[in-house]
Amino acid sequence: MKIISKLMALSLALTLGFVGCKPKDADIKSNVETALKTNPEAAAISVSVTDAVATLSGEVKEASSKSSAETAAAGAKGVKSVVNNLMTAAPVVQAPVEIAPADALTAGVRDATKDFPTVNATVDPAGVVTLTGTIAKDKRIALMQAISSLKPKRIENKLTTN
Repeated sequence: MKIISKLMALSLALTLGFVGCKPKDADIKSNVETALKTNPEAAAISVSVTDAVATLSGEVKEASSKSSAETAAAGAKGVKSVVNNLMTAAPVVQAPVEIAPADALTAGVRDATKDFPTVNATVDPAGVVTLTGTIAKDKRIALMQAISSLKPKRIENKLTTN
């Protein structure tokens, strides 16, 4: 009888020991968040843990960030598996820069500089406007705005102000 009670007590102690050693979800979440700090987009990633399964949510810029976050979370202590619900942001598409055709640009530059007799303007075939000469300081801004509105590729301002 003493042996049976000692065996029961020993089995109870071992069972409690194994159950008590299981990491808590809150501790696992902390481990995952620490592991994710190496990811530059970690601030955009939210973590939840249920029964040692880590779930990642949020939006990252690149697919490589999504993959590296999953790898880091899977390597955190106590994680059994990872559910990766991270979304990849849509790329931002920029409209191409519109450059005016050389003939229209030349005519526009000639028209814009007609009121400034001390300013010389040339337009090369690539759409680069070069301004030389002198101009009053208060009129320089108006001239530059007029030339910019013509959408040249670039403006080389070699004007001197007086």
